[in-house]
Amino acid sequence: MSTYPIVRDLLAQLIAFDTTSRLSNLALIEWIEHRLEPLGAVCRRIPNKEGTKANLWVRIGPDVPGGIVLSGHTDVVPVDGQDWHTDPFALTERDGLLYGRGTCDMKGFVALCLAYAPAFANLNLSKPIHFAFSYDEEVGCQGAPDMIAQIVAHGARPDAVWVGEPSLWQVVSGHKGIMVTEVDVYGHEAHSSSPYLGVSANGIAVDLMSVLRRIEKELAEQGPPDSPFDPPYPTLTIGEIRGGTAHNILARHCHFGFDLRCPPGFAPDAILAPFFAAVDAANEDLKLRFPESGVAVHRISNVPPLAPDPDNSAERLVRALTGDNALRAVAYATEAGQFHAAGLPSVICGPGSIDQAHKPNEYIDPAQLEQGVVIFDKLIEHLSAGG
Repeated sequence: MSTYPIVRDLLAQLIAFDTTSRLSNLALIEWIEHRLEPLGAVCRRIPNKEGTKANLWVRIGPDVPGGIVLSGHTDVVPVDGQDWHTDPFALTERDGLLYGRGTCDMKGFVALCLAYAPAFANLNLSKPIHFAFSYDEEVGCQGAPDMIAQIVAHGARPDAVWVGEPSLWQVVSGHKGIMVTEVDVYGHEAHSSSPYLGVSANGIAVDLMSVLRRIEKELAEQGPPDSPFDPPYPTLTIGEIRGGTAHNILARHCHFGFDLRCPPGFAPDAILAPFFAAVDAANEDLKLRFPESGVAVHRISNVPPLAPDPDNSAERLVRALTGDNALRAVAYATEAGQFHAAGLPSVICGPGSIDQAHKPNEYIDPAQLEQGVVIFDKLIEHLSAGG
């Protein structure tokens, strides 16, 4: 009997949990624990500082070094303001496709992991299978580092980390890193007819953003032409700007945010050095004029890139299971870079298309889940043979 109906049912239950990143994921974590602990799985929560969210590190099999980590994030992006034609938190089949928030990104892979947990538990494993289910991946991969640190500190040292981000089951060998930064500029309000009596936070912000724009244009001239990344150079984009209260008031506050995505071999801090020099100069000047003014920079996340590596044991495993031998690298960032930076060989491969992620009416083709069943059946065979 095919495992697909079990996977589909589990996906429906996972989708029913609204785990948008701004909300808690604890109800979902508890539900997973209740499914896995009766199998003999060892479940360990790694909470955030507030205790409102948690990673879940699961071990099935012996507590020895090595083994395989199956990794997925539990959070999803918001549906606010999107034109959904179905309830985003109820799995709905229409025209042969399964709709719902998180169907491809990435609860489909989590459903496969849970569906095969009983089979993993029934094996006489010489090395463990781990599940690493994280929180806050969608807001800068903020949850996984604490879990990775505990895995390393415990001495688990898995042989392979398989991150099931949507890739249409194509093996992804590398991705760019991402640094997300937010900037708050504080000026001094005054009537716009007398600008010498104050300072516009918007004006200072525009000056700083112009430095970023100059860096952005210079970056487009970098990157080797034979790079597997598209585009081959680092990209810098300003994605958020808020400032001011009226056209005739010098703005007291302006906020903007940007991200920098670098292929392996580029140093984000060196790229942004001219910007930070401009920030320091602006901050000093503002405080001399109005002590309550200034510029504050907040680094939200800094996810390392995943560099393609022909000797990557995780990649060899997943290529053997999928039969895919093509070289691919992507521009988005994942937790694979964080695992790999901790010395744990990592690869990306999972069901669904990244083209559907984050959009209204997100869906997954059931054929992708059925293909996942075939791949996970091969994983069971591999483990049964002592792999």
